[in-house]
Amino acid sequence: MPLGAPRLASTDDADAIRIADAAADEDGPLNDVLRADLARPGADSATWVTPDGLAHVQRDARHDASWLLGVAASRPAWPALLERAAAHVADHGGGTVTWWCAGAHDDDLAIATAHGYAVARQQHELRVALPLAPAAESGTGHRRSSEVELRTFESGDIEGVLAVNNAAFAGHHEQGGWTRSTFEARMAQPWFDPSLFVIAATATRVVGFNWLKTHPATANDVARGEIYVIAVDPAAHGRGLGRTLAVRGLDLLHARGFAWGSLFVAADNTAALALYQSLGFATHRTDVALVAHVPAAR
Repeated sequence: MPLGAPRLASTDDADAIRIADAAADEDGPLNDVLRADLARPGADSATWVTPDGLAHVQRDARHDASWLLGVAASRPAWPALLERAAAHVADHGGGTVTWWCAGAHDDDLAIATAHGYAVARQQHELRVALPLAPAAESGTGHRRSSEVELRTFESGDIEGVLAVNNAAFAGHHEQGGWTRSTFEARMAQPWFDPSLFVIAATATRVVGFNWLKTHPATANDVARGEIYVIAVDPAAHGRGLGRTLAVRGLDLLHARGFAWGSLFVAADNTAALALYQSLGFATHRTDVALVAHVPAAR
């Protein structure tokens, strides 16, 4: 099918199947935000479908002049898809486009660079075999104040979790600045399980959390449990609470039958990397955030 106008919906059954598959594929190159919008596109969203994949672009709900791009197609299709996405953004006022390229290789970066993208940041997917080794379970810093209780998530924790998240990730492009609607949209996902959401709280407030997500086995990957978001209030740093939350979450995943744990961490977050490596995590792949600045069309 030649690429032209965006395909927000399709009368072609094959196109519709590819769109539905990409929206459901948790192991694919589209993240949670892109998959949700692909299934229910926003007013300025656009999707282009090729015989071997698609590209999807949408406004970033928190930053009007920012856009999110996902490409789920083989490399030869990228140039045409990137050109259509850039034209769409230009026609809708321009802005900054962020494209997370999963497991990026040199050939991927060459295509991206030729279309105006530059590497902005990187993140590693780390994995660890479960159960944790005894030395990791009892490692230095694995301690907890008697004032802090570990329990599972309750509906009244939302504001406390948001406060900790936004303090811990202040200035972070994807994870910072969450609102209640951001949080509730994630809670509405079919994978959300409050019994796999560990809360660390004192008698008066939430001071940390470990939000877990599970991934069933697929033809391309093993079943695993993911530390989806883990955060500690900066005021509670230095007590080993991050390690405690990580260990508790991984123990919960092992108790559910998972042989592998995973997480994503910014490549420049040296403190977090040191913690996870001490627990036995190793790098599985590296994703690259590619950013392009697209001027508005005249």
